[in-house]
Amino acid sequence: MIVINLNAQNKTHSHNDQHQNKSRAHTHNHAPTGGVAFGVGIGLNLIFVVVEIIYGLSANSMSLVADAAYNAGDVVGLGLAWGAMLLAKRAPSSSHTYGLRRSTIFATLMNAVLLLVAIGGVIWEAIGRLTHPGSVEGGTVMIVAGLGVLINGVSALFFFRGKDHDANIKGAFLHLAADAAVSVGVVIASFIISKTGWQMIDPIMSIVISLVILVSTWALFKDALNLSLDAVPGHIDLEKVKRTLAEFPNVSEIHDLHIWAMSTTEVALTAHIAVSSQDTPVDFLKTIAFQ
Repeated sequence: MIVINLNAQNKTHSHNDQHQNKSRAHTHNHAPTGGVAFGVGIGLNLIFVVVEIIYGLSANSMSLVADAAYNAGDVVGLGLAWGAMLLAKRAPSSSHTYGLRRSTIFATLMNAVLLLVAIGGVIWEAIGRLTHPGSVEGGTVMIVAGLGVLINGVSALFFFRGKDHDANIKGAFLHLAADAAVSVGVVIASFIISKTGWQMIDPIMSIVISLVILVSTWALFKDALNLSLDAVPGHIDLEKVKRTLAEFPNVSEIHDLHIWAMSTTEVALTAHIAVSSQDTPVDFLKTIAFQ
């Protein structure tokens, strides 16, 4: 049996046992996003959540409170993602032989669950406001929501570089970018209220905001749940991987092929490969590793 471990530098280690081969591959793509980005993002959003709640309640704006709820979810989500990334860097131990990489997947799943709970609460309150709409101070809401566009937009930029390398970072980026867009919606609603006095637009906008966020959150929840259950990552075609391995010279049989996520940045593969070749196992493994 042969066990192969590949990292970002394509270093290969092998152990030979008879003529049946087993390969394991790990990819390391650590995002360039660091603790500074998380710290700034959490700090800015935490301050803004307090501001939104204070002015949302004083202006009687459910849409502003809804936006505060989603921003609060971002604060929690960023904190979970930051903590998970720190845990993922811990070295393997005798009790956790793979280390704590999987914590990034659990953080993503917890973040999605928290957002779904927040969405349900906001929609419930907004439905009640449809029958008994309150008086909303459109001017105040428009100013606060405009500040939200700026804060969420700046926070999202901190995660822009890392979004293509880490699903956890990508989730943070998309949530912050979506919140910036949501704040734009609140600005529009408050402008309409200030010009027309139509108070019903506030709970309607809060429901629309919630449904928009629900779509992306539900997708995030499904992806995180699948990864936590060792599903094949969505960007990988299992059959294509099997066909690619079968195309190598002298490969006579492939079975027990498994692909799963070690974390939001690492994918592992194991397979039993039967070969009919006089080449050494190391040569065969190098052929796979460097192509």
